[in-house]
Parts: sequence; C-alpha cells; structure tokens
Amino acid sequence: MNSGFTFVPLRFLAQAMTLDPGHHHVLHPAAPQAGHIEWLYWITFWILFAVFVLMIVAFASAAAKSGVIADHPLPILEKDEEGDRRASWGVASAVGITVITLFLILVLSVVTGKRVEGLTSKNPVTIQITGHQWWWEISYPNSQADQTITTANEIHVPINTPVVVLTNSMDVIHSFWAPSITGKRDLLPGYSSAFWFEIDKAGIYHGQCAEFCGLQHAHMGFSIVAEPVDQFQAWQQQQLKPAREPSSTDAARGREVFLTHACLMCHTIRGTDAGSRFGPDLTHVASRNMIAAETLPNTAGALAGWIVDPQRIKPGTEMSPNPLAADDLQALVVYLQSLH
Repeated sequence: MNSGFTFVPLRFLAQAMTLDPGHHHVLHPAAPQAGHIEWLYWITFWILFAVFVLMIVAFASAAAKSGVIADHPLPILEKDEEGDRRASWGVASAVGITVITLFLILVLSVVTGKRVEGLTSKNPVTIQITGHQWWWEISYPNSQADQTITTANEIHVPINTPVVVLTNSMDVIHSFWAPSITGKRDLLPGYSSAFWFEIDKAGIYHGQCAEFCGLQHAHMGFSIVAEPVDQFQAWQQQQLKPAREPSSTDAARGREVFLTHACLMCHTIRGTDAGSRFGPDLTHVASRNMIAAETLPNTAGALAGWIVDPQRIKPGTEMSPNPLAADDLQALVVYLQSLH
C-alpha cells in the first residue's frame, strides 16, 4: 500500500472549503414554473426602474428650482395658494399611482402563483424529499417496498414529465429552492406538503436550502439531474439493484472495513448487513457527482478527507471523525468508489 495516501485527505481539506457547489440561475429558467417567476421578476423590475428614473428627475428638477446663489440674500417666502394647490394635487397623484402600482404587482403575483401551481397530471413521477441537518434524503416511493429508491442530495427526473414532490423535515424548518426550476418551498417538521414542476431542458440544475437551519445551512445544497425518459428509466433500474460485489482485493477489504467500523451504525448499503437509516444511503454512492450535500466533489481524495475529518469540512455535522489506518482508509475508498 502507498503510505502517502494518508496525506491525500489533508491536501483536499483546504480545497474543499473553497469549492463552489454550483451556480443558481434565477433568470435562466429550465421549467415553465421558473419561466412564470422570471416573467414576474422582469415586470416588477421595469416598473421599479421607471419609478426610480421618475424620482431622480423629480429630485433634480426640485433642486434646480430651489437653488441659492452664493452672496445673494435668501428669497422672501410668500404665500402661493395656486402653487400649494398644484403641489397637493401632485402628491395625491403620486400616492394614487403608487397604490395602483402596488395593487397591480399584487395581482400579478397572485396570478403567477396560480400559474406556478397549475400543473396537474394523472401519471406524474413522485418524489419524497426529507430535509435533515444538513443533507437531503431523496426517495422514489413505490407500493412494493423492494421497488423504492432511496438516495441523497441528487434528484433524477425525466424531462417533459410532470413531477410531484412530497416534502417533510426531520428536525428544523428547511426550504427547498431550485431557482432554475421553481420557487422556494418550506419543509416543516411534522407537516407534509406537495408541489409540482416539469423540466423541459436536460441538464444539471443546482439548488440550495433557502431557510437558515443552523451552522451548516450554506452547505446544504442539492442538484436536479434532468434527463431523457430512457436515461431516467435506466438510472432507476440501476438504483434498484443491491450493491455490487467487490471486484478486487482492496474493494473486498474496504467492505470489511465498512462493516466492522462506525460506518455500519449510520448508513445503508443494500445487499450487506449495513441497514441504518441515520445517514444517507450509500448503496450507489459512486454514481453521484457530489458528496456531503454538494460540498465536495465525489473524488477519492475528497471522499477520504470527508471520512477522516468531516467536522473540519462541515463543523457541526452529525458525522463523526473516523481515524482509520492508512491501508484501511484506502481500501474503504476503493470500495465506496466501486458502488455505482
């Protein structure tokens, strides 16, 4: 074994703290719901821009009229009933226009909300999303227990297909927000809710918890992988399979390390004795692009760093440090990276 492997996690810890979990494109919609929200944004923007310009013009005009030249005596104030009447009408008109504008924005907001909520379908893809501090549990429910898919932080959906999302929280209030897809949705402890969306462009869309939920709120990201229906169905079939058997000596040793250390107490790997639901399901962890709720890339070095010292990367996370021997750590990483 390469003893230098012990230094790999340390090299990646500094890099991990500066990684960008993904770009949020509020103004680049990939779904009709986000398109409606973008339309409302631009309507509101141009209204407010016009108000801003008019205010600047009014202030500049008033400043020009009331300018005082140096060394000249101040003008004598005289009662001007006609001028006061015009000013009163101007103020009243401005207040009226403001009220009408705000009412217009309110109506447009309600209409947009109805349009965002208006999606229905008899055969949607159903996804259960549960918020934890600080990761997302993703489940694809099925009446047959062995056909239920459970993963973490990475949501796969078919394009041009309605998706209904059921939400819940296991601890505090979280908020599910995928800016390119739809608006913010709060996840409340003890309360289930649902919303719809439909993505019409294939791609990977990043999201974030948008409700402060504790120390690592900023590191509670997720991604939505929108793909053609045939690719989504292939992904489903792969996810339904149990973990593959180790294909090398290192992978076999890694599975033994997993099943004889603390990993067993928190995680599930279907097809093995590991069946805890406290942490994310790792049956197909190698198929995910990121780990630790979009905090780290799913690479050997980042994975090793996360296993050895997760508290340094995400202080306060529920995962405890695992001070493994170098050979055991390398074998464990090899095994986890084989779980596609």
